[in-house]
Amino acid sequence: MNAAPKHWLCTLMALLGWGGLAIQLYVVLLMRWASGASVIGGLLSYFSFFTVLTNTMVATVLTYAVISRSSKGRSFFLQAWVSSGITVSIIVVGVAYSLLLRQLWQPHGVAWLANELLHDVMPVLFTLYWWYCVPKGLLRVSHIGVWALYPVLYFAYILLRGHLLGVYPYPFIDVGKLGYAQVFLNAGEILAGFFVVALMLVALDRWVGSKRMVGDAL
Repeated sequence: MNAAPKHWLCTLMALLGWGGLAIQLYVVLLMRWASGASVIGGLLSYFSFFTVLTNTMVATVLTYAVISRSSKGRSFFLQAWVSSGITVSIIVVGVAYSLLLRQLWQPHGVAWLANELLHDVMPVLFTLYWWYCVPKGLLRVSHIGVWALYPVLYFAYILLRGHLLGVYPYPFIDVGKLGYAQVFLNAGEILAGFFVVALMLVALDRWVGSKRMVGDAL
């Protein structure tokens, strides 16, 4: 893909990513205001969702992709192993939502728009970004262990937060209703899915990288 079309497509994707996050924040804060709850509590609740955290990283990568000015943040997020790890996480967001959560609620209006952007649109768009824009042939299986720290640490945080506040962001990790045994089983299944997606991404990276090396040699 040429530089100019890539730049504009990344710009559009970044705007969609930040737009989805902004709309979702508006929905959360509006609901808090309508119920008389605190705004600070709404912000804490907003950033307790894996979907929001992962989409924030996605939008950050896309933003750095269209900003040419050098910075430590840009150098970090645009590394192939970092962008690839975020790709694995956003794919898991989309798949987990479709399999576990989509049937539990039917949002309308701007809530529906935010939901579609964060769970359906951005996983597809960022996977396309990975395919076309992230250098290939640089990933190793050992990277998967580093990527897995993100969902593991997130799960630990959610358990601690839930223990203290009695509130869990997702029904399949609600210790109060399911108990620790079932919650750990559910989390283990999702983590297993994370590893499957990660292995597939590394395999695809190596396959594409090897094909390009052969093409360059000819």
